[in-house]
Amino acid sequence: MNHHRLFPCAPWVGMLILTLLTACKEQPAHLMITPQPIIANNQIRFSSGHPQLALLQTTAALPGQDLAVELPAKLVWNEEKTQRIYPAFSGRVTHIKADVGQAVGAGSVLAHIASPDFGVAQADAAKAKAYYDVTQKNARRQQELLDAGIIARKDWEQAQADAQAASAEWQRAVSRTRLYGGSADVNQELSLTSSIAGTVVERNLNPGQEVRPDLSGPGIPPLFVVTNPNHLWALIDAREFDLLSLKPGTMLELAVASLPNMAFPARVITAADAIDPITRTIKVRASVDNANKLLKGEMLATAKFSRPMGGNLVIPSSSVFLRGTSNYVFVQVAAGVFEPRTIKLSHEGPQQVYVTEGLKSGELVVTQNGLLLERELRNAQEEAQQSPLIQPKAKP
Repeated sequence: MNHHRLFPCAPWVGMLILTLLTACKEQPAHLMITPQPIIANNQIRFSSGHPQLALLQTTAALPGQDLAVELPAKLVWNEEKTQRIYPAFSGRVTHIKADVGQAVGAGSVLAHIASPDFGVAQADAAKAKAYYDVTQKNARRQQELLDAGIIARKDWEQAQADAQAASAEWQRAVSRTRLYGGSADVNQELSLTSSIAGTVVERNLNPGQEVRPDLSGPGIPPLFVVTNPNHLWALIDAREFDLLSLKPGTMLELAVASLPNMAFPARVITAADAIDPITRTIKVRASVDNANKLLKGEMLATAKFSRPMGGNLVIPSSSVFLRGTSNYVFVQVAAGVFEPRTIKLSHEGPQQVYVTEGLKSGELVVTQNGLLLERELRNAQEEAQQSPLIQPKAKP
C-alpha cells in the first residue's frame, strides 16, 4: 500500500506539530496561574496586584443628611365639614332644588319627596297638638274650680299631669317633623335639607325615583353630599418608620401631577392606630387649605417632607446584600482585605440606604462586583463543610 498517496501532507503536519510544541515551551513566565485569595477568620485576603482587586470598587460611609421623603396620598372631603344626606322616610322624589356645584346655605331645601310615612308623622303631630289644647283648657278649668273650692285637689293634680304629658308629646311630634323639614300641615311632603353651608358635590337621585331609609349606610351612595371644598383632607399611606416624622402638627407639602411646579402646604392631624394588613401602611390624615379651589376631591397627590437623619450613615444601595433576613456589606479593613459586616437600615432608597448599626464613618464598603467576594466566601464555606475532619493519632 502506498502511504504517500493516502497521506500526501504528512510531512507538513509533522512540521506544524513541532512548531506548536516549540511555542508552548517558549510561553512567557508571567502567564502563570493566579493564586487564589486566602480566606481566614471570615476575611478574604488578596495578594498584592491580584487582578480581581481592580474590579472591586469601594466608597466611604458618610454621615447622612436630612432625607427627602415622598409618600402617596389622596385628597378627600373634610368629614368635619361634610354632610351626607339619606332619606328618613320612604317615598318618591317630586322636585329637585339643588344640583352638583351649587352653593347652599344651612337649612336650604335640596329636594322634595312625597312620603305617606312622613304623612303619618305629620298626623301624629297634629293629633298631639289637638290633645294638648284640650288638656290645657281642662287644666285651666280645674284651676278655677279648685279656687272656688268645688273639686278635690287630687282632681286638679290629675288635670295638671295630663296637660304636662300632652305638652311633652306634642313637642316630641312637632320636633320630629321639623327635623326633617316638614310643615305644620299634613301634606306628606318630606323636604331634604342641608344642615351646613357649602357646595353640593354629589347628587344621586332623579325625579320620580323611589327612596327608602333601609337603603342607607356604608357602601350605599347618599342622595346628596354637601361639603366645604375650601378645606380638604389628605390621606397619606405612611410606612412604620415614617411615623416619627409625621406627628400631629407636622407641616408637609403636597404635589399633584396636573398642577406641576405648585406646592400645597398641609398639616398633619392624626394617624391611624393600626396597620393596613394588605398594604402594610398606616393612614395619616392631614388638613389642606384649598381656598383657591385648585384641588379636587379624589385627586392623587404626593406628600413630601424631610426626615432628620442625624447619626445615620449613607452608602450606595448597590453595596447591600440580603442574607436570610439580615442585610450586610463587604468592608475593606486593609489593603486587599475584605470582610462581611451585618448592618441595620433605617431607610432603603433606590440609590442610597441609611445605616444605623454595623458601620463607622469613613469605612470603605464595596460598591461594585461585591458578588465576587460573596462567591469566594461561599465556596470556602462549602469546602470547609465538605472536607473530612482530621482525627488526632492515638498515643501508643
